[in-house]
Amino acid sequence: MNDAPQPLEGTPLIKPSSTDHPLYEPIVESLRGVYDPEIPVNIFDLGLIYTVEIDAEGAVSVIMTLTAPGCPVAGEMPGWVADAIEPLPGVKQVDVDLVFDPPWGMDMMSDEARLELGFM
Repeated sequence: MNDAPQPLEGTPLIKPSSTDHPLYEPIVESLRGVYDPEIPVNIFDLGLIYTVEIDAEGAVSVIMTLTAPGCPVAGEMPGWVADAIEPLPGVKQVDVDLVFDPPWGMDMMSDEARLELGFM
């Protein structure tokens, strides 16, 4: 029997982003400039960025995943993400956390990414 606490039904698996913050759109545009080297689509449209949280002081926390835990750029990708966001005016610091729960799936891709990869 599994005694581990289960998430409450209806609790989102992915923490919501700070979409109403003025830095959110510039951050997303910067993330669209970061590509998984094995897939010709940016990491935002691939669905690898789970959460972009921005506090009132301009500290940015990114929760992201990879297409697979054994991805050859696993050690480098968080740095690429931080490097894309840190130069933006108003950003004070960037923390990037790599998670594998929930696991990435093709259903997380944007329609644009699916079209680019020939899945639509």
